[in-house]
This record gives sequence, C-alpha cells and structure tokens, in this order.
Amino acid sequence: MEILNVPNYFSAILTINYVLVVVTFIRGWHKLMPYKVSTKKCTTPVSVIVAARNEAGSISHTIEDLLAQDYDRALLEIIFIDDHSTDNTVEIITGYKDIKLIILNEDKALNSYKKKAIQTAISGATGKLIVTTDADCRMGPDWLKTIVSYYEEHDYKMISSPVVYFKEQSFFERAQALEFLYLIGLGASTIGNGKPSTCNGANLAYERDAFYEVGGFKGIDDLASGDDELLLHKMAARYGKKIGFLRNYDAMVYTFAKPNMSEFIQQRKRWASKSTRYKNKSIIVLGVFVWLFNLSILANVVAGLFVGLFFKVALVQLLIKIVFEFLFLWDVTRFAKRRELLALMPALSLMHILYIIFIGVAGNSGKYNWKGRMVK
Repeated sequence: MEILNVPNYFSAILTINYVLVVVTFIRGWHKLMPYKVSTKKCTTPVSVIVAARNEAGSISHTIEDLLAQDYDRALLEIIFIDDHSTDNTVEIITGYKDIKLIILNEDKALNSYKKKAIQTAISGATGKLIVTTDADCRMGPDWLKTIVSYYEEHDYKMISSPVVYFKEQSFFERAQALEFLYLIGLGASTIGNGKPSTCNGANLAYERDAFYEVGGFKGIDDLASGDDELLLHKMAARYGKKIGFLRNYDAMVYTFAKPNMSEFIQQRKRWASKSTRYKNKSIIVLGVFVWLFNLSILANVVAGLFVGLFFKVALVQLLIKIVFEFLFLWDVTRFAKRRELLALMPALSLMHILYIIFIGVAGNSGKYNWKGRMVK
C-alpha cells in the first residue's frame, strides 16, 4: 500500500499546484479593469501592419474593415506585406486605394518569413505606434480608436488586445473557440499579475521606438513563430509594468478556428515551438507543471484499469480541473459574450488532457507546415 501511496501523493501535489495556478489566473483577470474609451480625440500617428501569404479568399474583408476605421486618415498608415503569395493576393491588395503594399523578395530561404515581413514594414513605417493584425481577421470600426485611446491614456510600450474565434461551423470549431478564449484569458491574466507570458500577433500594438530599443526580432529571428509572444518577453524584460491588456469589447479582433484536426495540430505545434526560446524560467516551470498535471490524470486513468483506486484519483483530478477552469472561463466568456460555449466544458476538459500532453512533446521537436511551407 505504501508503494501505491507514492503516485497518489505526487498526483495530489500536482493537483494543488494546478488549482493555485488557475486561481492566480482568476486574480490576474480581475486586476484588469474594463476600459472606457476617452472622449478626447486621438493624436498618435499609427501604422497598421499586416503580413499576408495566400489570403485571396479573405483579405478583402480585412482591408475593408481597416479602411472603415473611425480614425483620422491623416494619422493612419495601412501597410500590407506580401510574403511570396502564389494566388492573387497582390492583385486584390493593389485594387484598393490608401493601402501601402510591400512585396517581400528574399533570394534565400528563411525560417521566419513573417518576422522578416513585419521588420521590413516597420523599417519604412511612419507611425509612432505599430499595430499588427492578420490578413484573415475582422474588426469593428472602433477597433483602432479604442487601442490608441488606451495607449495615450496609459503610455504603455506594448498593448495586447483580445482575439476570438467566430462563425464556427462544427463542434470541433466551437471547442477551439472555448479553448482559445482560455489562452486569451491566460495571457491577459499574466499581464494583470505583472508577469506577461503570452499574447497574439493578430491584435498587438507597440511603440516603434520600443521595438528598436529591445533589438526588434534579433535573437529570435531564426524561429518561424514568436513575432508576438517572444517579442512580448523582450518588452517585458526591458519595460517591466509598461505592458497592458486592453479589456474592451470594441478592441476585439475576430478570426477563424481551424476546420480540421490536421490544420489545428500544425497551428498548435507552431505556437508551442516558441517555448524553446523562453528566457523567463518561471514561464517554463509553469508550463511543465501544467503538462505534468495533465499527464498524471492520463497515467491514473491507465493505472486504474489495473487498480481501481487510481481511476478514482483521476476522476477527482478531472472534476477539480473542470470546476476551476469553469470559474476562470465564467468571467472570460462573459467579456467575450460567448457564455454559451461553457456547455462544452466537460468534453473539452477531456480532449484538453490529450492535447496538452501531445503538443507538449510535438511542439518542441520536429517540423510543421505553415502557409504551405515546412518550417522548423
């Protein structure tokens, strides 16, 4: 019996740690005060930068949303960088006025074309504030005004804003929408706690001068991903609490979930690959604890096939996981106006265990496909 108690003690320690982690997420989210846009007119010159590759099917919607922004046109510059598209993306962009187009021409293969594209655009940008989004995203007319108002009021060096999925067509896509809200809430909460860990380049703003002061993408430019999260870490290391999360519904950007498992896995492998360059050891430790907690649940389920006690331990762990994640997502889904997604919590929690274990390994080894390229 003493031998059986050892894994149970280990499971208990991991479960307690996971509960404490989620509680810190809840606390961090509540530290972020909802932002009300100032009535004062914005005066900051802004460069909106969008890297695009083979986005002919959706890019026109993004362009039209950007052109419809309620922002002084004399202060707004919209830059698209075409990253070697093989469809008619370039032709679509050139069909619009007031859009600056840069065509990326590299005579050698790169591992990170997106960072090269963004860096190239920033080098020629005139705006004091750089705002990045993706070529398949949608946003409301007050999106940019809300971000800049927040920037002018708080003088942040970098601002992370919310990204959500929309127009889901299946259970799989709705499950992604809920899981993605967890990731967005997690990133926001760590900023609220003063320890930024993650953000999303589909809705990110930072000072042009600050980008150069931290060395831009230098040191991370050989990695395909990380134009958002790894840059956030560099900014946080340099500027401390000068990082903000914009908790305002009008600042939200909308994008699409992956339609199938293959594309989802490739996307998440790309995201997880960034962890190989984390310099903040506390973020690495946090990730390891979460991975081990989920692994312990699966291990207890397997052991429960032979010894019933382990299955009971796994069941308790799963129930605790569901309850505390539900408490966290209760507030995050209310902010996103997607409370109905919480009905997926039991199923998502089961799927999430397998996903975390797999991605924790696959994301830190091998290659993945991104925009038709195989990258490391």
